[in-house]
Amino acid sequence: MWFRNLLMYRLAADTALTSEALETALATKPALPCGSQTLSTYGFVAPFGNDQDSPLVYVGQGFFLICARTEERLLPASVVRDAVKEKTDEIEAAESRKVYKKERDQIKDEVTMALLPRAFIRRSKTYAAIAPAQGLILVDTSSAKRAEELLSTLREVLGSLPVRPVAVKTAPTATFTDWVKQHQASHGLALTDECELRDSAEDGGIIRIKREDLASEEVQNHLTAGKLVTQLTLAWQDKLSFLIDDKLTIKRLRFEDLLLDQAEEDGGDDAASQFDASFILMMLTFVEFIPQLLEALGGEEIPQGI
Repeated sequence: MWFRNLLMYRLAADTALTSEALETALATKPALPCGSQTLSTYGFVAPFGNDQDSPLVYVGQGFFLICARTEERLLPASVVRDAVKEKTDEIEAAESRKVYKKERDQIKDEVTMALLPRAFIRRSKTYAAIAPAQGLILVDTSSAKRAEELLSTLREVLGSLPVRPVAVKTAPTATFTDWVKQHQASHGLALTDECELRDSAEDGGIIRIKREDLASEEVQNHLTAGKLVTQLTLAWQDKLSFLIDDKLTIKRLRFEDLLLDQAEEDGGDDAASQFDASFILMMLTFVEFIPQLLEALGGEEIPQGI
């Protein structure tokens, strides 16, 4: 259990979440299979284990792991469009009249319902880890839309969930740009070999640098010309490497061999023990890493209310 992406959310200080209350709430919104006439379903499944008794909240050293599953029928728009055209052409030819929008929309609905049972089904999962003591919800996705879908469903089953995206006091682009200019970061972070540069003008150009020394004259010249760093790859304490953007979205998160080997050693040969060891080690790493990252980026901005 290792996240590959990271979106960070801050819970209100007075939010109290227990695994028991969370388990009860998630059970009211289980993931269901798509019916023959259903376009999509969304609900919660067990993060580990496939039997009916597997808990919907996985607990390890005070950290919680939950998982939401989307199931949707894939019905390509081109297939529907072609079927609608075929049907309208038949009507126009048989009845010598024009099929207008209202009738065409009705035909589209009928065609969609007829084709749905034969559509392929796609399933996808979104994991989220909750650190109640630290007041954090961490979602394993780079899509704000997918994260919000999980959070809004979680809010629905809990009745209330005061949460907001983690933000920092200083514009990340300013910090990224300064790091690249100075050829170094701080708080255990180190620059690697990739960044994205954008012109400060609204319609300015974008330059993506890959596998290059960011201290090179070429990169520095772009910064001197006024370009800002909007994405940057970093490493942290020989434990993590990742790409971060100006919205604090972390992608391509990679845990280094030191942590992977430790989890394998701690977990032994049993799959459940391996899952538990990797989840706990990942969360302990995040608990140490996230405060340092936010401090390096100018400190977390915490408003009075959410």
